[in-house]
Amino acid sequence: MNQDKATGLHTFTIDLTFEEGRRRAEVVAALGSGWDPVAALRSEDEAYALLYSGLDAEQQRTYDLLVAAGVLPGEEPGRAAAH
Repeated sequence: MNQDKATGLHTFTIDLTFEEGRRRAEVVAALGSGWDPVAALRSEDEAYALLYSGLDAEQQRTYDLLVAAGVLPGEEPGRAAAH
């Protein structure tokens, strides 16, 4: 079998930029007109604050260690874990 010849193959291309734009448009359409992104982000911030509230001293140290290591996001705006 001659592997140097790629016979019967056809070039296939797809514009991922167009497809990503279409996907995003479909997501926004599915969310509907009642979706409030500012309220959604505010709710996420409240949930995050609640999740890590009331930690005892050991839990707080562990949390701080994980934030410093980039495993968990800190409390800065646009937070995301570094890893």
